[in-house]
Order: sequence, then structure tokens, then C-alpha cells
Amino acid sequence: MRRKRVVLITAGVVAALGIAAAVAVPAANDWLANRHQQTNSYATGAEAKADRPSVPRWLADDAKSVSYSMKTTGGERLLKATLPGGKPPARCEAVPASQAKAIQLRADWFPKDAQGKASLSCGTYYGYMDGDTFYAWQHKDDLVAGERANAAP
Repeated sequence: MRRKRVVLITAGVVAALGIAAAVAVPAANDWLANRHQQTNSYATGAEAKADRPSVPRWLADDAKSVSYSMKTTGGERLLKATLPGGKPPARCEAVPASQAKAIQLRADWFPKDAQGKASLSCGTYYGYMDGDTFYAWQHKDDLVAGERANAAP
């Protein structure tokens, strides 16, 4: 009887540990993947640029409802803003979606299918307009390449 009790207790502990691991491991992986991502919302482009030097300077000061997410360990960025008049920033040029690099960050406010909709290149960002909403992202390799070009003598 005692042996049966030890076996049942051991089985219960092993089962509890298995369930805990099944819950904890995915949560830990998600935390590790996103621990260096910072996301903020701003009323205007001017407010976003004043708070974050990494927000692109070409974003209109009068842009509204700005959402910005960045990786603190690299050059990955996401940007969403309502633009006055529904026109893209003047610095943007038309490009085919096939030229856009992969989106490396995720945010609940940023479309998962954005890469396939890319139609603009804005400095080191790729983006597109959806009505008066502008979605843009920066790939870390483009930031590094831009910094190297600026540092060259």
C-alpha cells in the first residue's frame, strides 16, 4: 500500500511539472523574443519625434495617432500614423512590393500582411498607404547600411 502511494504521488508531481513546463516554456520564449521591443503611442508626429530620436524625421509633425515600435538591440522599427490629406511623406518614392525586406517585429496594431502591400521606400523604411493611414517598417540591415554610408569619409 505504501509503495502504491509513493508511485501515485510521484506520478502526480511529474504530471504537475509537465503541465507547468507546457505553460511556462512558451511564455518564457515569448518574453525572451519581445523583451527588447518598446512600443509607444503619440497624439502627433511632433510628439513622437520629441520623445524618440529614432522616429524618422520625415514623419510630418501634424501626423495623428502615431504608433511606434522599436527593437532596442537593433534597427527594427514599425510605424503607423494617420497622415494629413492621406498623402505619403514627401521623402517616399514608389517601389515594387518585391523590393521590401521582411518585417522583423510584431505588434497587434500592425498588419501581418504589410510586406506584400509595400509600395513606398522612405529612406530606410518600406511602407504603404491604406486610406489616410501610413504603415511603415525598417529592417535592421537597412539601418546598418545607412549608418555605414553616413560614416564613410
